[in-house]
Amino acid sequence: MTADNGPIGNVRETAVAGALTVSSRPFHDDRGRFARLFDRDALAAIHAGRPIVQVNHSLTRQVGALRGIHFQKTPYSEAKWVRCIKGRVFDIAVDLRRASPTFLKHATVELSAESANMFFLPEGCAHGFQVIEPDSELLYLHTAPYSPGAEGGVRWDDPLLAINWPLDPTDISKRDLSHPLLTQEFEGLNI
Repeated sequence: MTADNGPIGNVRETAVAGALTVSSRPFHDDRGRFARLFDRDALAAIHAGRPIVQVNHSLTRQVGALRGIHFQKTPYSEAKWVRCIKGRVFDIAVDLRRASPTFLKHATVELSAESANMFFLPEGCAHGFQVIEPDSELLYLHTAPYSPGAEGGVRWDDPLLAINWPLDPTDISKRDLSHPLLTQEFEGLNI
């Protein structure tokens, strides 16, 4: 699927069913630029029936730092829009939906403030990213509130996924290092 959504831009499919990239069309003049970050009506075909209930922001300072790969378990699973508002990151969606034609596949996209693109991850997909430029900032729009008891994760280096990260990881949290391998724990996941 490729569609033109006016001021929001082009929508493109990825290697994960339902995960999409959306380009923006910033307006430039001698003062700088303006971009519409989200438009419910322009993105209705993707977003319909999914209200935005939470907006989060992250700052990750160190190049090579890796965050994720995180998800929310059913019934708290969420769709999310991810946009880089400063810097540049390698962003990933992992399909954990058993009934999906792309189950256990992943899609990657480079998000940057300069490109003004965003990534849509449907419910049942895990999310992670690696910082390519220092002091990178992400803005997340979520369709469900965060629920600590529904939190789950997948190991960044899971051999079943064989993710080709662009840089050697330099900083990963203890929590993210402790996520189970899919081969060990998949039966216990309730996505």
